[in-house]
Formats: sequence, structure tokens, C-alpha cells
Amino acid sequence: MTMSRSPKQPPKPSLPMIAATTAALPAVVLSSLALAQPAAAEQPARAVPATLAAAMKAQAAQATAAVIPPSSVSTTIPAAFKPAQPAAPAEYTIARGDTISAIAGRFGLNTGEVLKLNNLQANTIIYPGQKIKLSGSAAASAAPAPAAAPAAPSPAGGGASYTVKPGDTLGAIAAKHKVSLSDVFSWNSLNMRSIIYPGQKIKVGGGDSAPAPAAPAPAAPAPALANSSATAPASGSYTIKAGDTLSAIASRHGVKLSDLLSANRMNLGTVIYPGNKLAIPGAGQQTPQPAASVTPLVPSSFLGFRYPAAVVSSANENKALLNASPVPSREQMRSIVADTARSMGVEPSLALAFAHQESGFDQRAVSPANAIGTMQVIPSSGQWASDLVGRKLNLLDPYDNATAGVAIIRQLLATSKDRDSAIAGYYQGQYSVSKYGMYDDTKTYVAAIKAHQKNFG
Repeated sequence: MTMSRSPKQPPKPSLPMIAATTAALPAVVLSSLALAQPAAAEQPARAVPATLAAAMKAQAAQATAAVIPPSSVSTTIPAAFKPAQPAAPAEYTIARGDTISAIAGRFGLNTGEVLKLNNLQANTIIYPGQKIKLSGSAAASAAPAPAAAPAAPSPAGGGASYTVKPGDTLGAIAAKHKVSLSDVFSWNSLNMRSIIYPGQKIKVGGGDSAPAPAAPAPAAPAPALANSSATAPASGSYTIKAGDTLSAIASRHGVKLSDLLSANRMNLGTVIYPGNKLAIPGAGQQTPQPAASVTPLVPSSFLGFRYPAAVVSSANENKALLNASPVPSREQMRSIVADTARSMGVEPSLALAFAHQESGFDQRAVSPANAIGTMQVIPSSGQWASDLVGRKLNLLDPYDNATAGVAIIRQLLATSKDRDSAIAGYYQGQYSVSKYGMYDDTKTYVAAIKAHQKNFG
């Protein structure tokens, strides 16, 4: 896994400065300077000075005349020679490998404005096929909200809901429906760490203020309770699916959220994962059922190392996201890694050796150290890779994941004392290798990479 053994990272290399020389001046500028000088063949014959003093005086005068006034030299590139900037379409469809910053740069737009226009955040995941706006204004994009605005107050009595779309965030949903984010959390039993999925239904209105006018009809809640208890099983279990929330599961089975949490020994901050089973208590049953075993998607230890709970929790969240998202097959991932390596000047056989050793070309692989995807890059190393390539990389995206791994391999090869140290740096960390040498398991890793490279060569 990339850089997981050592907490320290090598210093980030500074980007080289581009020096401006006369070679960078447009040909039209140089030609205009040449036209300022008459051709040598057209100049009249010069008289030979009679004395050395006269010759020196004539030479000095000639040197002064040869100086071109600064006002005659253009300091800007003519507009005709500047690369044409493609006009930004009103709407753009996300393609594989796209990032918001790259899209904005392609059309000469500001990344922050594009995010704001589409109610996105810097860490929002985008999907191939998703459509984003590139023109208009944030106010215009929220224009449909007035139509839904009447639903915001009325949900207080009815509890309106919203179906999550790719790219949505809870903050954007709250803003779109003119409600506070804290209310959205409260209505849906969510918190800042909750993960939402496309297709999931989010309540955008509560039911607290409407019961007052509804008080004259106390009989209404009774049929509702009877109806829900009739549809819910007396007890049983439920297998969590992608997009489920605890509140939605409780509502679907006609039980109180507090009872569901109690039956499974959970709390509002518990993270649930697709494939886990929950115990569903009876609608009128107060005695908690025995706790269902909730097995995390990613264990807390690997090769004898136990990782902090926060790291393992993030790893489980990333694993759940990858499980719920479409990813390339192993064979497709192999082609992506090889193509990426070729385009970045790294031997494809070496990049394939790392991908095979790290994950077996499995883009859904996540380790307890939160090493993500095919190239098993941890987030801090992903940030370093982003700096190396000059754009923000999303490690959950298969193309960006390959780019991050290959960028790190390329940098390690360029800055390590030898090839074996570079390979070891990917596993143990470059700083750790340089200070402590290779650990025994690192030496085994290096031997494995070299053996795999021969097979892919």
C-alpha cells in the first residue's frame, strides 16, 4: 500500500519556473525587428577611417545606432497567436476521468464558480454521464426552488421528501429546499459523517408544527399505527442495501428508530454497510432482540498492524462507496493502468506489477490503512500525487487512481538512490527507507514487484 508504513512524507518538489527567452517571442515580432534594419546589401559603402581614433569613434556610433528602442519591442503575444479557448457549453456531460477543476480549466472557467453553479462541494463525487451546468448563475440554478418552496413549509405537516441525485450533498439539498442543514440531519437521523447515495430519499420537511392544527382529530394517529404494525413483521431481520439509512429502515418496518437502534446496540452515529443484517424488533415489542452481528466491510488490522478507529472508519466509508458504484473489471483496469503508465513515461510492465501486487487490479479494494483502489493509494499520498500532476485527483475514480499510483512511481524513480529503493518507497515510504533501510517485509515486497514485472514484460 502506498506510503502507509511511515507517517512522514518526502518534501513536495516545487514546480519549475518557466524562463522567458527570445525563443519564446512570436515569429512576427522577430520579423518586425528585422524589418527595422535595412539589408546590408542596400547600405552605402562606408569610408575607411584615416586614424585609430576616428575608427573607434565610428565604431561607438555604429553600436549606439544598432540598439533597438525599448518602445519598439512588443511585450505581449498578438491575439492571433494565442491558443483559441473553446466556448463553454451551457451544459456538460461528465466523462470518465473528468474532474470539476479540469473541466473548468478546459473552458477557461473558475472552478469555484462551477462548483457554486451546480451546488457542489470540492469533495463531491461526480459520475460519468452526470450533467453539470457551465453557464448561468447560482441563483438561476436555484430558480426551480420557488416551485417547491410551498412544499417546504407544508412538509412540516406532511414531511416532503427528495430523491438524491448523483453529485448531491446534504448541504446543497438543504439550500435547495430553503431549510437548515441541522433540520435535515434531525428529520433523517443523519450527521456530518453520514453517506448519501443516488436514489436515496431524504426528508426535506418535518412534522413538528402541523400536529397543532391536527389536534382536533386525535383518531388519525391510531389508524396509522395500526396500519404500520399490520405491515411490519412481529420480529425478524433485514439485510442492508446500498442507499439505506437506519431511519428509512425503521419507517419501512413500522418501528421506532430508537427501538431499532436499541435492538441492534447502535446509536445515531453508527455507520451501516450494504450486506450487514439488522434485527427488526416487533412494532409493539419493548424488549430488545439479541444484537445482530454487524461485520465491517474492512477489518481494523492488516499484516499484524492495527490501525486507528478513525482511519478504519474512513476506509469502511470508502469501501461502501466503491461497492455502491460501477467500477471497471479487472481486465479493464489492467488496460487503464498500462495506458496511464505509457502516457506518463513509466514502464507499463512496472506499473502493472505494482497494481497486481497491491490489489490484483481490483478498484473496489480498500485496506484498513485506507489505501484505496487498484493502486492502493492512501489519501495523504493521493494529495501528494495531485500536487505532482497539477490537479485534484479523486482516488475513488479508476482513472484518477491509476494516475495517482503512476505519478508516485515516477517521482520515486526520479528521486530515490536506486530502483530497489524506489520500489521499496511505494510500500514503506521513501523517508522511512532512506532513514531506516528496508524492513524484511519490504524486501519481500521489492522481490515480488520485480518478479511480477518480468511476467508483464
